[in-house]
Amino acid sequence: MDNHDLENEEAMDDHVMSSLETPMRDDAFALSDDEKITIIEGHFREIMHTLGLDLKDDSLKGTPHRVAKMYVKEIFSGLHPDNKPHARRFENKYKYNKMLVERDITVYSSCEHHFVPIIGKAHVAYIPNEHVIGLSKLNRIVQYYARRPQVQERMTMQIASELKQALQTENVAVLIEADHLCVMSRGVNDVSSSTITAEYSGLFEQEAYRTEFLGHIRTKR
Repeated sequence: MDNHDLENEEAMDDHVMSSLETPMRDDAFALSDDEKITIIEGHFREIMHTLGLDLKDDSLKGTPHRVAKMYVKEIFSGLHPDNKPHARRFENKYKYNKMLVERDITVYSSCEHHFVPIIGKAHVAYIPNEHVIGLSKLNRIVQYYARRPQVQERMTMQIASELKQALQTENVAVLIEADHLCVMSRGVNDVSSSTITAEYSGLFEQEAYRTEFLGHIRTKR
């Protein structure tokens, strides 16, 4: 590989995002899930065939369908707005006005540049005003934005934006710690590094609140 090719390869490895919104075509949902599965299954069968795999083998013949179904129904299910969790707001009857932290939320996402896993933890916090939401909705919001091709910076900002809208407050913090298989299993092959991204708004822009939040998520169980 010459220097020009190496520069191009490194440029393609740059983890840049184009906007806060996940890039989607206007007709992204014209096809049903079943139609998408059928099309992806055919394309993935061609990929396997091109790689020289024997699709008549008992272990491999069902793989194209399994992968297609996994893409549509599981790991990329967050692309479809119908799967967005409904975060019902409840009146803050207890007048709780301190920090609420949900930490160590499992994150399974996919790098949108190489379609390999991003695996980590999300920590979210908010200080309520008039409303609160169920704790499980915090997890579901994280999972919804993780289950799509992602850039970690965008995912962090999307989760924060959704929490602010759901909770009707600016007092939100999101921090994600993750390992990227596109770094670990290919390219630079670095298995020891990890990536941290954070988004703070409202009261969390003040150092005292950020320090309290970080203290909560670093405390051992």
